[in-house]
Amino acid sequence: MTTKALEGIRVLDMTHVQSGPSATQLLAWLGADVVKLEAPTGDITRKQLRDLPDVDSLYFTMLNCNKRSITLNTKTERGKELLTELIRRSDVMVENFGPGAVDRMGFTWDRIKEINPRIVYASIKGFGDGPYTDFKAYEVVAQAMGGSMATTGFEDGPPLATGAQIGDSGTGVHTVAGILAALFQREHTGRGQRVNVAMQHAVLNLCRVKLRDQQRLAHGRLAEYPNDDFGDEVPRSGNASGGGQPGWAVKCAPGGPNDYVYVIVQPVGWQPITQLIGRPELADDPEWATPESRLPKLNKMFQLIEEWSSTLPKWEVLERLNAHNIPCGPILSTKEIIEDESLVANEMVVTVPHPERGEFVTVGSPLKLSDSPVDVTSSPLLGEHNEAVYIGELGLGDEELRLLKSNGVI
Repeated sequence: MTTKALEGIRVLDMTHVQSGPSATQLLAWLGADVVKLEAPTGDITRKQLRDLPDVDSLYFTMLNCNKRSITLNTKTERGKELLTELIRRSDVMVENFGPGAVDRMGFTWDRIKEINPRIVYASIKGFGDGPYTDFKAYEVVAQAMGGSMATTGFEDGPPLATGAQIGDSGTGVHTVAGILAALFQREHTGRGQRVNVAMQHAVLNLCRVKLRDQQRLAHGRLAEYPNDDFGDEVPRSGNASGGGQPGWAVKCAPGGPNDYVYVIVQPVGWQPITQLIGRPELADDPEWATPESRLPKLNKMFQLIEEWSSTLPKWEVLERLNAHNIPCGPILSTKEIIEDESLVANEMVVTVPHPERGEFVTVGSPLKLSDSPVDVTSSPLLGEHNEAVYIGELGLGDEELRLLKSNGVI
């Protein structure tokens, strides 16, 4: 029997929606015993965006695998007593309520560490301390305020949200890093600590290259951007790579919404590209031969490549470019990804049995540890583990459990 990396670590999961559950799901995949504490009505996402009536939504099931679920009304006196006992028995507590919500329940950080000095208490909020603290945070609000939207899209268009959930799940990954570091430090100090992660801060961390470019603007235009005009802030630059090597998504046949290949033109790749596109004379043409000569006309360069690629299907374009070691990748649609055999083989697209919906497809763990393999199991039904936790672990009697239920405590 293989042990898991976080075996023996108990996580009290007081999170809901996406940013928190994405963090605690990763902890569960790493082997922690994650007990999801829900109000008796359940995490709101159980009922959101349902594809089947009266069955937990895919929104919920895809963020809460490998967890146990208990219900508790923390506004009741008995509920507060049981929460105190759960905190006492946990190594980690995670919450993503609005600012001050847990404090108002009577569980400030001072109170929590008094109950359990070894606990790591992690909170996800929208923003840090300051004028934004009480703003309501949503995925795209975090993208807007963390630098992502201003730098996403084409220069003649509006700011755009990215399809990647960098505000929610991106913050979840940052939170896991903080929790693991705090658990490691506890090995030396014997003490738990507070971990705070703000969604705006996590998005900003993922947008650092745009802050790099903001500072480079002081010295003139950014040559590797295809934009004609530069003001005093980093512009939206379409599909430009934003790195040292220029890249772009070029159209392929037959011209569907995702018939594109992303191509990067390295100095060493220019000569084979000129051969492929039927313009071998450009390899030695002083107007085109060097990266410096190509930079001012990136749009024209990718237009030449697109004239060739648009006559071929994307998989053929990919094959021909890869034959010459030219960095490239097809734009994969959600349908192509969910049907991708290699992603299935790598257990990144997994099919999970579910007691009510039969099965569902979800994203597997991107963290691959040789000694801590992940077996993705179904998300729990609401309160599925009440008996196991309250009777089996906290030692309550059958009769009290029935009373708690009838009194609306669980």
